[in-house]
Amino acid sequence: MATKRRVKETFAPYDSADYLKTDEDMVGYLEACMEEAGDDASFIADALGTIARARGMTRLAEETGLTREGLYKALNKNANPSFDTILKVMRALGLKFVPRVA
Repeated sequence: MATKRRVKETFAPYDSADYLKTDEDMVGYLEACMEEAGDDASFIADALGTIARARGMTRLAEETGLTREGLYKALNKNANPSFDTILKVMRALGLKFVPRVA
């Protein structure tokens, strides 16, 4: 009786930034993350970081006046960036907060 050899499968890490190709994709992603986040501000910072990586972190650094390293640090799941940083990033990404009654 022949034995079957198992083939080891490898997978690339999943990165949401790879799938954010259009402005509509980015807005939809941010809206979904904001719904999911509840009161977790770092979740939103991480979502903005994902969008920033999809758009191009170097370009975003130039447009915000912040360093690439500073942006990576401010826009991750363990971050607590200032509201000023969030507003700069959103403006540079062409996004804005729109108040609505919930």
